[in-house]
Amino acid sequence: MDPSMDTWDLSSPLISLWINRFYIYLGFAFSISLWICVQIVIKKQDRNIQENSFPKTTQDLMRNGYVSLQKKDIFVPGVKIFYGSQTGTAKGFATVLAEAVVSLDLPVAIINLKEYDPDDCLIEEVTGKHVCVFLVATYTDGRPTESAEWFCSWLEDASRDFRFGKTYLKGMRYAVFGLGNSAYASHFNKVGKNVDKWLWMLGAHRVVSRGEGDCDVVKSKHGSIEADFRAWKAMFISQLQALQKGERKKSCGGHCKKGKCKSQQHGSEEREEGSLEQDELHHRDTEEEEPSEGSSGEEFGGEDQQSVNSIVDVEDLGKIMDHMKKEKREKEQQEAKTSLLVNMGRNEDGEGRAMITPALREALTKQGYQLIGSHSGVKLCRWTKSMLRGRGGCYKHTFYGIESHRCMETTPSLACANKCVFCWRHHTNPVGTAWRWKMDQPEMILKEAIENHQNMIKQFKGVPGVKAERFEEGMAVKHCALSLVGEPIMYPEINSFLKLLHQRRISSFLVTNAQFPAEIRNLKPVTQLYVSVDASTKESLKKIDRPLFKDFWQRFLDSLKALAAKQQRTVYRLTLVKAWNVDELQAYAQLVSLGNPDFIEVKGVTYCGESSASSLTMAHVPWHEEVVQFVLELVDLIPDYEIACEHEHSNCLLIAHKKFKIGSEWWTWIDYNRFQELIQEYEDSGGSKTFSAKDYMARTPHWALFGASERGFDPKDTRHQRKNKSKAISGC
Repeated sequence: MDPSMDTWDLSSPLISLWINRFYIYLGFAFSISLWICVQIVIKKQDRNIQENSFPKTTQDLMRNGYVSLQKKDIFVPGVKIFYGSQTGTAKGFATVLAEAVVSLDLPVAIINLKEYDPDDCLIEEVTGKHVCVFLVATYTDGRPTESAEWFCSWLEDASRDFRFGKTYLKGMRYAVFGLGNSAYASHFNKVGKNVDKWLWMLGAHRVVSRGEGDCDVVKSKHGSIEADFRAWKAMFISQLQALQKGERKKSCGGHCKKGKCKSQQHGSEEREEGSLEQDELHHRDTEEEEPSEGSSGEEFGGEDQQSVNSIVDVEDLGKIMDHMKKEKREKEQQEAKTSLLVNMGRNEDGEGRAMITPALREALTKQGYQLIGSHSGVKLCRWTKSMLRGRGGCYKHTFYGIESHRCMETTPSLACANKCVFCWRHHTNPVGTAWRWKMDQPEMILKEAIENHQNMIKQFKGVPGVKAERFEEGMAVKHCALSLVGEPIMYPEINSFLKLLHQRRISSFLVTNAQFPAEIRNLKPVTQLYVSVDASTKESLKKIDRPLFKDFWQRFLDSLKALAAKQQRTVYRLTLVKAWNVDELQAYAQLVSLGNPDFIEVKGVTYCGESSASSLTMAHVPWHEEVVQFVLELVDLIPDYEIACEHEHSNCLLIAHKKFKIGSEWWTWIDYNRFQELIQEYEDSGGSKTFSAKDYMARTPHWALFGASERGFDPKDTRHQRKNKSKAISGC
């Protein structure tokens, strides 16, 4: 056999395969494609089975291959538990709640409110999307515990401050559990209710109804405060689990009627979160009432309902009508008696009636006043708080060297003779043209004013950022601004009150609305006397100040003339209201020549929110540049004056008489020690040894001058900018 033929026979299958290689490749490709298709079908079936085992809300969380556990953090990134405790109960509850939250695989933080600065940190809870839980106890007389005092004080101020607004905390989710004792019925769980209310007023969203723990085991709903907390905790954890899954359950918005909470009746219904927020915002905008939501669905009293729904027999109808007529006659007689007493300005004992009525006391207390006796009050200025923390002082610090953290803002008379459109208290204070009320003694007023002021300062002990040395200084009052509200000069014993201030080496800054010229003439020396010059013509003054006196314009002019006769420092205070009084430059210049003041403060009006008593809006607030332009034009018309100082933050400038410019230096500040020496000599001499404004002036630092780069901000302090810069915070 030919060897070459044997070789050919062996290689022929290989040659055949080579020739048909295309078909082989095609078969392999088809096989692989078929295998891939089978795998896809199998995986799809497995996915369908897995999806059918989860609820719909969980399916919605699965996107882009991530499992639901990874997506939960988007809905609830974590929980922050804040507590304010006196005996440790709230702290213990915080620990228990934290353990329950951890069991849900959620990060949790426990925070002592004493170590928390709401001014810097609370706004971060909006963007952080954490659920914030507040466990707060009510202490003596319905006050918060020492650790929660600063937080509650700040939150209350913010909720009533128009500059924060109703949406300041929009997006923040919170829950509140209060600890109290129902044996003290008048303020049971007051702190928990207030914290809940204030957060709601600032736009935060309540995720679960407020809980109320009761230490009184007899009246406790669940038998003890621990049992009350466990019941509320279970409700909160249930809601938190729903939030984890992205379920949008409707929680109580705080405006359900007692015993008829719609969220409880329709708890199974779901609703879009956006619509819920719109409803809450609409409710805040349209309803003035504060949330009346209770923790346990209190019901209306049975007696009231019975009286409304009960059936009256015809035989009893005559008796009921006779009873109603008798009650009506008694009511009319009582009203007539009350009206007579009011008109006479006397109570049944024959003495003057109290200026502060119960309703007025409630309104002013809500605004943060510490009321004294029957007609006086004291309040902590926000600039006092600012300077305690080294964040700058008020314009009086820039213009005159006042130490804002040592300044007490008070008044011996809450009554006023004007109803100014820009009144920062919305006319909650009484009005009158003469003193017709019961009068308290000046010694009592000053003593309680200082005590109340010191008590308010004490609340800042341990507050983050408060400087220790300024806290100590703040306990010793050095200045008194008699400009809180009302007309201090109306108080019949105002001279005695001023004398008591000076005896304690407290400087006096008294503001009057230029409606009491005789009282101005009879006024003894003060450190600095202000007259509010809110308009320069009779028509504009009537429109802006809305005075009660019929001869208001003559009184106004006579007050300016009385001011000119004063030897101590005098000030015109001009408040600019755009479109109302900014175009009366020539008339203002004539008023300056009439009163010849040492200084003229020009300030843009501060908008204090909407009020039914005023038509003022933000459109009436001038920009700082507009105030500067007004001052520049006014100075051109009064040659004896120049611009001395500026406080940009307060939208305020100071025009000073040239006699306070020695060489090229301004001396607008006050030598307070020298003033005390001079006033003591005046008193010792029986008033014969007088002194003038130039006798106690001091040099003005460079940073306070107009044109300085600091724009009136003391470089010793640190300027504080709010973190939510998108929100416009104006005013001073």
